[in-house]
Formats: sequence, structure tokens, C-alpha cells
Amino acid sequence: MSTQKPLLPPFNRESAIKKVRKAEDAWNSRDPDRVVQVYTEDTIWRNRSEFPKGRDEVRSFLQKKWQQEFDYRLIKELWAFNDNRIAVRFAYEWHDIDEQWYRSYGNENWEFDQNGLMQRRFASINDLEIDATERFFHWPLGPRPLEHPGLSELAL
Repeated sequence: MSTQKPLLPPFNRESAIKKVRKAEDAWNSRDPDRVVQVYTEDTIWRNRSEFPKGRDEVRSFLQKKWQQEFDYRLIKELWAFNDNRIAVRFAYEWHDIDEQWYRSYGNENWEFDQNGLMQRRFASINDLEIDATERFFHWPLGPRPLEHPGLSELAL
């Protein structure tokens, strides 16, 4: 039996926006154990050229990701929604071990089961090298403060 997560489909605009923010906050925790709890046990992903399946593979993927992407800060924004699907656009900033900063841009398509758990996540992502002076995301590590601008306000 699956655990129910708040904000169940079918989504309306308000619930879709809240679901996106909850996902953003979870990812900004950089805690793979927390993040995987919003996915079904048999979740299917496409993330760039990787295809993790199930919570265990997703957890391993996230552990590796955050061992290579330092000072990770993410903003997600609702793009579209319908019934049990949500599309988002996002940007995140991070640096590698050599202190090279990046802004990664992308789109995700999400599909949820009846319990509000994400069963499919398809992400397309592009990385742009940036100078540290070009960064926009300066809040302390963790959730983005409510007063911090979103992607549209930052013209990203």
C-alpha cells in the first residue's frame, strides 16, 4: 500500500503551484532520503542520459549528484498542468570541485499516481558555465526564502 502525499490529483492551478514548491523545497534540502519519499517505489526517470528506476536507484543517483554539485540552489516554476500531470521549468546554480559555477536550465514532466506520489519524471537539462559574479541564487543553503524572486521575476 502506498503512502499518500498531500495535494492529490486532479490538480488545479493552486494545488499544482503548491506541489511544485514542495518539490523545490525537498530538492533544496539535498537529502536523497527525503526527496525519494515523494516518488513511487517503482518510479521511472529520465534525467539527461540517465534512466534510474525505483526509489533505490533514484536515491543512488541523487547521492552521486550532490557529491558533485556543490552549493546547489534550485528554483522551479509551474509551466502547465492537467489532471495528474505537471510540467515545470527550472534553473539551479552550483559549482564543481574546481569552483567553476554553472547555471543549469531545464524542463520536467511529472506524472502522479492517485496517492500524489510521482511515478514518472522526465527531465531535460542544459548547463551554462557562469562566473561567480553572475549568480542570482544567494540564499543560505536550504529552501528558497518566500521573498526571493522566482524564475519569471529574474527573467530566467
